[in-house]
Amino acid sequence: FLGGLILPGFGLMLRALEMGTAGLKAPTGEVVDFPTNTSDALMSGGADAVAGAVERMHHKLLVRTGDEPLLIGETADDIRARARAEGYSGRELFITDRSFDWSELLASSQSLSLFSERRIIEVRMPTPRPGKEGGAVLAKLASDPAPDTLLMVVTTRPERDTWSAAWLKAFEKHGVFVQSSPVEIGRLPQWIIGRAARHGLTIDAEGAALLAERVEGNLLAAHQEIEKLTLLHAPGSVTVEDVQSAVANSARYDVFQLGEAALGGDAARCLRILAGLRAEGAEPPLVLWSVCRELRALADARSHPDALA
Repeated sequence: FLGGLILPGFGLMLRALEMGTAGLKAPTGEVVDFPTNTSDALMSGGADAVAGAVERMHHKLLVRTGDEPLLIGETADDIRARARAEGYSGRELFITDRSFDWSELLASSQSLSLFSERRIIEVRMPTPRPGKEGGAVLAKLASDPAPDTLLMVVTTRPERDTWSAAWLKAFEKHGVFVQSSPVEIGRLPQWIIGRAARHGLTIDAEGAALLAERVEGNLLAAHQEIEKLTLLHAPGSVTVEDVQSAVANSARYDVFQLGEAALGGDAARCLRILAGLRAEGAEPPLVLWSVCRELRALADARSHPDALA
């Protein structure tokens, strides 16, 4: 769930006009394209206000960013499906790299389709740093979108210093910006339960917790394991024993998660993360640095408690 809007209802809009304008009665007109009287103008204006808010949520410009490949891919698929349902039958894909010619993207956006079809122009960037030329092109396309064209940019999460980039600001102003965040271990069991329910599975809390342990940091593996359980048990219930027998350990960890687990006093998770880091060949000095970093932070906080106030 990405979020949504809370809007005044159609009736509330009309009542607000009636209450706030002297001598104005609730209109009894009709919704028409070009109203010629007050009643029709009020009814049509209210309808257009609601429709405009809905249209804004599905704008012609979309940016999808984040660090979770599964969520990014699924959201992009949903956008394409929605666009196809609205008549965007064409699609052009551009994958940028250091040698990418941004003028090619600009020229494509300005060219007319051979069959005058509505189309999707999808730009995939490995990082949200398109460079000076790329940023200028993206900002231009965002502020002056081509007709019958949906522009979608897919990239990784912007760093702090890139949030102020002109092209990102242009998309925030003129389009829709969607950001995906990793599902943290505390929320992962509930995410698994919800995802399993979409596949006709009911996983108990203990089974979801075990599955979360085995796929932590690897949401794509979680999705694949749920699909495997679906083949074995759907529709029906899945217990912790089913998870133990069917799910491999696909968790992925980094040294920062070790520090977080240590600060949280979760010894069992610390041991799992250490085992995972060892299996992945993490360098011991890097592991020690992570732990020492958290210890130094604790020592500083203890020596200077007033700084936390």
